[in-house]
Amino acid sequence: MNVPLLDLTAQYRTIKDDVLTAMISVAESQRFILGEEVQTFERAIAALSGSKKGIGVASGTDALLLPLKLLELRPDDEVIVPSFTFFASAGAVVNAGGTPVFVDIDPGTFNVTAEAVEAAITPRTRAIIVVHLFGQMARIEKLAPLAERHGIPLIEDAAQAIGARRRIDGEWRMAGETGWVGTLSFFPTKNLGGYGDGGMILTQDEGLADRLARYRRHGGAKDYHHDEVGTNSRLDALQAAVLLAKLPSLASWSAARRERAGRYSASLAGIPGLTPPVVDEGNEHIFHQYTIRAVRRDTLRAFLADREIGTGLYYQVPLHRQPCFAGIVEGRPPLVATDQAAGEVLSLPVYPELTDAQQDWVIESIRTFYAHH
Repeated sequence: MNVPLLDLTAQYRTIKDDVLTAMISVAESQRFILGEEVQTFERAIAALSGSKKGIGVASGTDALLLPLKLLELRPDDEVIVPSFTFFASAGAVVNAGGTPVFVDIDPGTFNVTAEAVEAAITPRTRAIIVVHLFGQMARIEKLAPLAERHGIPLIEDAAQAIGARRRIDGEWRMAGETGWVGTLSFFPTKNLGGYGDGGMILTQDEGLADRLARYRRHGGAKDYHHDEVGTNSRLDALQAAVLLAKLPSLASWSAARRERAGRYSASLAGIPGLTPPVVDEGNEHIFHQYTIRAVRRDTLRAFLADREIGTGLYYQVPLHRQPCFAGIVEGRPPLVATDQAAGEVLSLPVYPELTDAQQDWVIESIRTFYAHH
C-alpha cells in the first residue's frame, strides 16, 4: 500500500471547485498585485492569530527577513536562533546583516527553552527568534518576559504553527500573537499552503505594520514615492485568493491531524526504541509534522520505504553543522540535545486525508520492524 508523506492531490480534490472559482475571479479581474484579496486575507489571518495587523509578503523567508532588516544589523550584532529548525530561520539573520547564535532545544518538544536563550544573551544580542517547531508553541510565557526584561525584540517564527495555541494563565494565546512580530509561511506543504510561495508578518504594533507594508513595496506608501530603501516582497493576489478559499477548512484539517496523531501515539506507545512526540502541557498542537524519535532511525526509514511509506527527516543536519556557518559556530558550546535529535527524528504521514487503512499500514510496519530488528 502506498502512503506518501503528504498527499496534496487528495486535498485538492476536496476543495477543487472553491479554489478554481477563486483563481478565475482573480484572472478575470486582472488585478494580480496586492489588492482586495490580499487585504481580506491579511485581516482574516491577523484575526485568526490574535494580532492587530497582518502584512502579506512573498515568502515565509521574507516574513523573517523584512523585520530583521528594519533592525539595521551589523556583522557583530547577534540574533539568537535555534539550530534545530529550517535554514531560513538563521539564513534571514545573515542576509539582514547580523550573526546567528545557535542555541539548544528541549529534547521532548524540540523547541528552545528560556534557559538556553538566556544563557546565550550578550551585550551584542539584538533579537531573539523563537521557532514553534512542528506545530506546537514554545513556552512563550517564559520567553516573552525574558526578551522584554533585556529590551530585545522577540520574533516568533510560526511558519509551521498557523492556528496553534497555548493556554497561559487561563487564556489561549496564538502562535505569532505575543512577539514583536510573528511570521508565517504559506509554502504549499504547510497546513495552510498556497499554490506557490507566500508569507505573512503579524504584529500588534500598527506603526510597525505600516512601515513593513511600505518596506515590502520598495519603501513607499504610494508609487514613485519612497520613504526608505525597501524591497519588493508582496503576496500575490492569486495566492491570497487560493488561501482564502482554503482557510475555512483549516480548523477541521488541524483537528484531523490531531486525531491521527493521537491514533499514532496510542498505537506506538511502549515500543522499545521508539518515542512518540511530546505535547507540552497547555499546548494545542496542529501537527504540521508527527515526529518520532527512533533508535536505528535510518534502517527503519529504509524498511518503511520498501513498504512504500513516505517519511521525512527534519532536520538531519542541524544549522550549527552546516558548512556555511562553520566560522560562526567555532568555539561555541556544544548543542547536545540538537545533535541527538538530528540522529533520531523521523516524521510520519499525518495529513487530514490519510485513511485509516493507510495509517494502519504505517503502524503495522513500524511494529513489525521493531519486533524483528
